[in-house]
Amino acid sequence: MSNVTYHISSLLEKMTSSDKDFRFMATNDLMVELQKDSIKLDEDSERRVVKMLLKLLEDKNGEVQNLAVKCLGPLVGKVKEHQVETIVDTLCSNMLSEKEQLRDICSIGLKTVISELPAASSGSSLAANVCRKITGQLTGAIGKQDDAAVQLEALDILSDMLGRLGGALFSFHASILSCLLPQLTSPRLAVRKRAVLALGHLVQTCNGNLFTELVEHLVTEMKKNESTSTTRTYIQCVAAVSLQAGHRLGPHLARIVPLVVGFCKVEDDELQEQCFQALDSFIRRSPKEISTYVPTVIDLCLKYISYDPNYNYDSEDEEEMMETESEEEPESEEEYSDDDDMSWKVRRSAAKCLETLITARPDLLLEFYRTAAPAIISRFKEREENVKADIFSAYNALLRQTHCSHSCRQNMEVADRGDSPLSALQKQVPLVMKSLQKLLRDKSIKSRQGCFAVLTELTSALPGCLSQHIPALVPGLVFSLTDKGSSSNMRLDTLTFLHVILSCHPPECFQPHLPALLPPVVTCISDPFYKITSEALLVTQQLVRVIRPLDQTKASQPSPYTKELFSATLKRLQATDIDQEVKERALSCMGHLINHLGDQLGNDLPPTLQLILERLRNEITRLTAVKVLTLIAGSPLKIDLRPLLKDALPILASFLRKNQRALRLGTVSALEVLVRNYNDCLKPAMLEPVLGELPSLLAESDMHLAQVSIDFLTTLVSAHPASLPKLSARILPQLFQLVHSPLLQGGALASILSFLQALVMSHTPHLGYADLLKQLIGPVHSTGPTLHKQAFHSVAKCVATLACACPKESNASITQFIQDAKSARVGDPVKVLAFLTLAEIGRERNLGNQQKELKNVILEAFASPSEEVKSAASYALGNACVGSPADFLPFLLHEIGGQLRRQYLLLHSLKEALTCLPSEELRPYQEDVWKMLLEHCEAAEEGTRNVVAECVGKLTLVNPEQLLPRLCKQLSSGSPHTRSTVVTAIKFTISDQPSPIDSLLKNCIGDFLKPLQDADPNVRRVTLVMFNSAAHNKPSLVRKLLSRVLPPLYEETKVRKELIREVEMGPFKHTVDDGLDVRKAAFECMYTLLESCLDQLDIYEYLNHVEDGLKDHYDIRMLTFIILTRLASLCPSAVLQRLDQLIEPLRVTCTTKVKAGSVKQEFEKQDELRRSAMRTITALLTISEVENSRSMAEFLTQIRANSELSALMDNIQKDSVTACSTEIMDIS
Repeated sequence: MSNVTYHISSLLEKMTSSDKDFRFMATNDLMVELQKDSIKLDEDSERRVVKMLLKLLEDKNGEVQNLAVKCLGPLVGKVKEHQVETIVDTLCSNMLSEKEQLRDICSIGLKTVISELPAASSGSSLAANVCRKITGQLTGAIGKQDDAAVQLEALDILSDMLGRLGGALFSFHASILSCLLPQLTSPRLAVRKRAVLALGHLVQTCNGNLFTELVEHLVTEMKKNESTSTTRTYIQCVAAVSLQAGHRLGPHLARIVPLVVGFCKVEDDELQEQCFQALDSFIRRSPKEISTYVPTVIDLCLKYISYDPNYNYDSEDEEEMMETESEEEPESEEEYSDDDDMSWKVRRSAAKCLETLITARPDLLLEFYRTAAPAIISRFKEREENVKADIFSAYNALLRQTHCSHSCRQNMEVADRGDSPLSALQKQVPLVMKSLQKLLRDKSIKSRQGCFAVLTELTSALPGCLSQHIPALVPGLVFSLTDKGSSSNMRLDTLTFLHVILSCHPPECFQPHLPALLPPVVTCISDPFYKITSEALLVTQQLVRVIRPLDQTKASQPSPYTKELFSATLKRLQATDIDQEVKERALSCMGHLINHLGDQLGNDLPPTLQLILERLRNEITRLTAVKVLTLIAGSPLKIDLRPLLKDALPILASFLRKNQRALRLGTVSALEVLVRNYNDCLKPAMLEPVLGELPSLLAESDMHLAQVSIDFLTTLVSAHPASLPKLSARILPQLFQLVHSPLLQGGALASILSFLQALVMSHTPHLGYADLLKQLIGPVHSTGPTLHKQAFHSVAKCVATLACACPKESNASITQFIQDAKSARVGDPVKVLAFLTLAEIGRERNLGNQQKELKNVILEAFASPSEEVKSAASYALGNACVGSPADFLPFLLHEIGGQLRRQYLLLHSLKEALTCLPSEELRPYQEDVWKMLLEHCEAAEEGTRNVVAECVGKLTLVNPEQLLPRLCKQLSSGSPHTRSTVVTAIKFTISDQPSPIDSLLKNCIGDFLKPLQDADPNVRRVTLVMFNSAAHNKPSLVRKLLSRVLPPLYEETKVRKELIREVEMGPFKHTVDDGLDVRKAAFECMYTLLESCLDQLDIYEYLNHVEDGLKDHYDIRMLTFIILTRLASLCPSAVLQRLDQLIEPLRVTCTTKVKAGSVKQEFEKQDELRRSAMRTITALLTISEVENSRSMAEFLTQIRANSELSALMDNIQKDSVTACSTEIMDIS
């Protein structure tokens, strides 16, 4: 006998003891053993343990019974299936026992067993077998009308089982439904509620016929309306069905909603409450189907949100009179009492329904402002606290939607119009303030918190909107901060709101109110609760800005509040035994005090600076201290930091080698401000430790840190030239290494250019033009490894910066670069650098006498065998046009007309010139360029036509009033090449920045979208690409045209058989789909519309085409997987409705196998498809209630049964959630 078996046997023996303590301890030990993963029972031990635990369920001692029930959970996973069946059989039998205690304990046991059964997706059949075994007994128990207690327990267990394992009971669904429906008319309300809950779980997994049967029954019974009580239950059941399976109920709403709306008008508070809850669930779960009833629902909500028949809100005097009378004359028992008034339930459910509607329909925002907002604001006077909280919540939802819509680019473009939600909100601000003003001094803490929540959302949606209302707000703020009845949370909410409005409004709004606001805030700084102290310090930072804004520092009138604020903050700054957050905020607050009021602190300033120095040495507070030091050093008050600098600089230098990135960034910023503002106090020796640490920061591994460090060096060059000799040894080699990095671009490159310009103009020995030029171009001329292509551009920009700063010294260099460009002795890298450098210099200045030679050199280079050299020469010619348009632009146009072979390169030069030249300088050449470009619209090569299109687009921006109508006329050209070039040109006139062409384009872009129905597939493709660019960069251009554009767009997502052809390749036949590129462009547009115009889409029509795309070519499927992944987060309810249709193509993709003998690329494609499909499935699993879908459950079972798919899914689920659910694709 093994040790485990022996130990279990001894425990079982003790369980038979007559001493209850022995039985209790033995059962407890058994539970500990069963919870171990390593335990394994033999068959005999299993039988004995099961038998003993079932016996202990009838133990006389309640504690032993409870422990025995707890043991059943871990036991289920340790014994064989037939033993689990024995357990559930016994538990079911005991549930029908006449002993109430045994019945209760066994029902708990059944729930425990069901919760521990393995899910169907794990591949185990145990759950299905066990559930089938007990379902019949449960439905029998539910049918026992004589014993409600048994019914309730059985309904509870059945509900749990359906919720967790509904799919496994598929064969019992019909009998379960027929058992549950009669319970909806039970005389016991509790039985009805449990039956509704069970039906809610059943509809998640039952088949379509049963679902229809249930809905038909509910509709029929609702029409009968035999009694208000049962009608309430049926409406409650419809709401439950909608919440659990709204996507299935949608098609039936046309019959259900009119009935529910009718019952809303019946004068029964609880019935009306159930009706509004049902409407709420319809809006949440079936937004498309309920859309026709939205106006009716809004009217009902607005009517019943103020339904309070037993109360008169007419005047405050009447309210006070009623209160006095109620105090003097107590009501008799027969009179009406507020306890009998249930109308508040109707108002609350109407408010919640309205909130759901506002959240679900952002497209009706303006309508809500016209109709709903005034009604909601008028109900801020609501007398019931719970209802008032929901009314505040509804208005907050409206404000949040306004804020979200304003944040979107398309709404920002129309934000200043009179018909925008923001302008409607602006008009309602006085009304909101009038309604809230009295409530801010209300006795109810909950009401005041609700007011502050509304005002916070209001400020967030419309910053600065309360400027005129500060006098009305201040008394309420002071009241909440000083009222002894205010809780800690109340004061916290008040301080948080005070911080918000101080941050979002100009300081002068608050200056008259400082005497009222400061004392309570100072009191809060000394509050014993750390959260209040912390929030008060944050508010104080803003109040300091109010006391003395930085633009008023010259007005040196002392503030009467300085000493009071300083003392309160200093007390917290000196304390060491306080919360970390308070320490940091006290330090930050002191920094703001010194920044704004430092000249008024007198003798208190030096010791405070020493205190900040101590905090700089402390590892816990050093980052905050660095930020504070930066703040003080940048103050316009020119605070005297000399006593601090000698000690602070070595500490700051040591921070530059710490691992904490934020600390290094903050330190470099602090050093930059110190060097700029206190250069006269700094000696070279003090800066040596800092300069010693800088080389390690100039690394490509952290470009932002490198950029900040270079900015510091630039400041050092101009503010502290005495330190420059120290740069050449270690810092400059590291800097030039960064210049030669392929990763250098953007801000970091711009910082290097500024630094080099400052350095060469400082005229420091050994750091002049020639020295720096040698180090820059040395690696290109050396025989070492060739630099990356991007590095050539960086070096060229650096050289051009030096040349422009030293024009006299650079003339010889320019001559040398021209010689290098035409020399046959130098390599291609040297030529490329020469041309790129000449391009950068030529863009900035006229090259004078050397221009003629440069033209010849460029034309010769066009014949070079090296593509890099030709491209660099083309770039140089284009940029030379920018610097000397009068000389180079006519030459370029002449060459384009004469050099047929080199047109592509010359057109690239023209594109560069058109991109960079100002409109005024281009206008004299406008007609010549326009004529020449139109001639080249017919070019045979697509690459050439694309460059022509870009040139046409850039030229149109020069004079849009004149050229855009001409471009529009070209759409009627008989040549598809010309039409495609014209449409592509429009793409280049659209940018994400406001432009003069926008208003003109908005009027005619519809004409440029007509080629979506062109006979030529390529014209349709480029039109889709242009539409995609417009929808991505300027959605306002196309939003109103979507009703016309979407039908042809959706048409392009379909496979066209007439565009599919077979090509013979030797003995093989290869299928070519000429419509594939057009379909790809169409699906890319669909993805972009999700991001920019979602509210304009019929998402169900959209999903029809996504479904087709899931069965299309490899490229299209990859796109639709990404679209579906995005849809899972943007429109989960719509995706849930179509889940069954969407799962099937995903299943096919995951289970398809590549034919043996296929090429390697086919296997790679299939692997990538499978991986992408699995990412989509992972995103779908994030939708709530998706696990209740039968098709998804079956698919997951199939995945888990396949080791390869299961491993793939596990790997993807381990990846970042962001990568799985919000894959972003830039296809502009």
